[in-house]
Amino acid sequence: MKISSVVVLYGGTSSEREISLQSGQNIYEALQNLGYKAELLDFKDLEHIDKLTDYDFVFIALHGHEGESGLLQENLDRLGIKYSGSDSIGCKNTWNKRRFKDLLMSAAISTPKYQSYKSLNGLTIEDYKSLSFLNTNNSIFLKPAADGSSVDTFEIKNENEFIEAIKSVHDKDREFIFEQGIKFKEFTVTIIDKDIYPPIEILADGDFYNYEAKYISEDTQLIKAELSDEEQLKIQEIAIQAFNISGASGWGRVDLVQDIFKNFYILEINTVPGMTSHSCVPRSGSLSGLTYNDVVKNIINASL
Repeated sequence: MKISSVVVLYGGTSSEREISLQSGQNIYEALQNLGYKAELLDFKDLEHIDKLTDYDFVFIALHGHEGESGLLQENLDRLGIKYSGSDSIGCKNTWNKRRFKDLLMSAAISTPKYQSYKSLNGLTIEDYKSLSFLNTNNSIFLKPAADGSSVDTFEIKNENEFIEAIKSVHDKDREFIFEQGIKFKEFTVTIIDKDIYPPIEILADGDFYNYEAKYISEDTQLIKAELSDEEQLKIQEIAIQAFNISGASGWGRVDLVQDIFKNFYILEINTVPGMTSHSCVPRSGSLSGLTYNDVVKNIINASL
């Protein structure tokens, strides 16, 4: 299918709006460099989804619920509009962390243990103590079941930090998970079409790869993962297994951790990964000798 006009859908109203604006602007500039007739459209200004039929292709750079939950993809499919990335099923299966982890566990794909709660309201120290995977030698993580970019994500090492994390959450009245902390090394693997890009090891300046480390800090390092042949094979295998079992397609980023015994565990899949100057996907592409423009072109080709 030949496409000429592309609209980059970005912005929106989620907690990840600023990141989406950065991603969309970068993608828009790449599309212009590639010779496409490109436009930028802020999702919050989109009055009717039917307007998107004016374009050959929608490049979704919309982070958060509006771009990653699957609802947008359902509407685009209904209108017969081509778009980047996963369909609604792939998005729904990965957007909710509880749903995604249940899928992984049913397929015997390693992921950290977890406990979910429909709300944080009313939780006490006794709930913290009751977590079956709680180990006094390791931390746990509090994460929204459906959100991205480590918003409202906290590492918890003791009872006091549990109380502080609960207090610090912006919106307690939604589903959250407590997740087993596995802290040795953190990796991310970009998949575009059937190509697995070089794995990246993430070296964050803070305790973990949080919002600031992802998008603000100049000290976060995204380095080519130094893995043995066996580890390289394992990380690629588990990443593509998770990608396939979730129903993801087109492109995505698989986040993993490794324990001290060199076992890999899937954390999550991002169906609309960041494409900022601090983002992992363009960095991974560069390790294969690809420019930012090349990566954008490959994403479009993988989505047609």
